[in-house]
Amino acid sequence: AGGSPLRFAQHEVEFRGSALQARIYAENPAYNFLPSPGFVSSVVEPSGPGIRIDSGVAPGSAVPVEYDGLLSKLVTWGSTRMEAITRMKQALDNYEISGVHTTIPFKRYVLECSAFQSGHYDTGFVAGVINDWKRSGSRK
Repeated sequence: AGGSPLRFAQHEVEFRGSALQARIYAENPAYNFLPSPGFVSSVVEPSGPGIRIDSGVAPGSAVPVEYDGLLSKLVTWGSTRMEAITRMKQALDNYEISGVHTTIPFKRYVLECSAFQSGHYDTGFVAGVINDWKRSGSRK
């Protein structure tokens, strides 16, 4: 605000809805999220109400090992947390990237976890569920 006062006070801010962001990386969760360099051979991005994708990847894109493997940011919004989660599930189910491993399968698993759905998790959450995911065979 450049030192200028805002036109509204904090108590006037109204919260509406819930949003989630899933960062899609070229990493292999089955191997401790090791980078998955290579070339993207195909991409099908999700779309629809309450879904936004910020992406810089297309068929033929190179994913070098020397750089961050971030492929896209997928954002969903809903009037409730569960609606945002449901939209994220649908979006991830309709998101296809081939040629490199991605974090999409692990994110699908996380969305099914009751701790995540209820919002009762902490910074140790991923370490707690990664082995369950590996054993579940839900890697597609």
